[in-house]
Amino acid sequence: MSARRTLIGATATAVGLAAAGAGIGIARQRRRITRRTPERPEFGSLRSDPVTVVADDGTPLHVEVDDADSDVTLVFCHGYALNLDCWHFQRAHYRGRVRSVFYDQRSHGRSGRSPLGNASIDQLGHDLRTVLDNVAPTGPVVLVGHSMGGMTIVALAEQFPELLGDRVVGVALISTTAGGLDPSRVLFPMVPGWAGTGALQRGVATLARGHRAVDGLRRIGRGVALVATDQLAFGDDVPASYVEFVDSMLAATPFEVVAEFFPGFGDLDKFDHVGALAKVPTTVICGTDDKLTSIGHSRKLHSRIDGSELLECHGAGHMVILERHDEVDGELDRLLGATGVTA
Repeated sequence: MSARRTLIGATATAVGLAAAGAGIGIARQRRRITRRTPERPEFGSLRSDPVTVVADDGTPLHVEVDDADSDVTLVFCHGYALNLDCWHFQRAHYRGRVRSVFYDQRSHGRSGRSPLGNASIDQLGHDLRTVLDNVAPTGPVVLVGHSMGGMTIVALAEQFPELLGDRVVGVALISTTAGGLDPSRVLFPMVPGWAGTGALQRGVATLARGHRAVDGLRRIGRGVALVATDQLAFGDDVPASYVEFVDSMLAATPFEVVAEFFPGFGDLDKFDHVGALAKVPTTVICGTDDKLTSIGHSRKLHSRIDGSELLECHGAGHMVILERHDEVDGELDRLLGATGVTA
């Protein structure tokens, strides 16, 4: 039997064991989630006319621009296996006040699939430069990145340091890092807890070749996945709608895409380049209960970027942009003020 079939078989067995052995516990936890505060924001409802920006390798990127009468443009870069809708609260906060750009990273959301081999953090840095050149070619820009989006900004700073202090006048790095990441932490929300075995972690690339089977198994394990998303993406007991929203974005990301980006997290090593961000006002934001890019990563970024601000959201998890959106929006307001540019 091939290694791929063996790994897929092992994953299927894990699903069965989860359903049989832990089904009662999972069902109980799901009920607890659904009984929380019935707040239901209209996630995904904030839209603007799409613009297609073509990356330097030909990949089409889905971009949306919320125009406003402001001197500065905010550019939002989302994280791994999410899409631009994850910025729902920030988009609502700045709509009509500050010109804002949102885009789906390559292979995510409505953007086109990346050519094989180009699903990398370095390529995302080039993509960000292309987005800037096309939809914010003039005027000051503040970059805001969550998780992989923060890594995207760090890559841009390494590749195009001349932009800092010229075009880029401020940076926010949220729930992110510049290296030293345990890739298995990043993988777990996309492949729920029932699949978090050592064999699966070692065989991500192999499983990607059977991604349709894995996607089928992920659908079978949706109940487990919802509970895993709640535990791994959040620190507080957030409304069920928040958990369901994040889980829907994760579930919509094909495992093949998950696998293509996966190796880059272990290889990431850019802490020596983050010092360049000291040229502009920079804020670092993270929840103290972040289980994916733990607070230590943000504290290290803060220590390496002279003059930066650090906002620790006590008890919050990785999806702090949803969980503590008021705190995050307030800190972004402060950052805009620190740039000296009229928002």
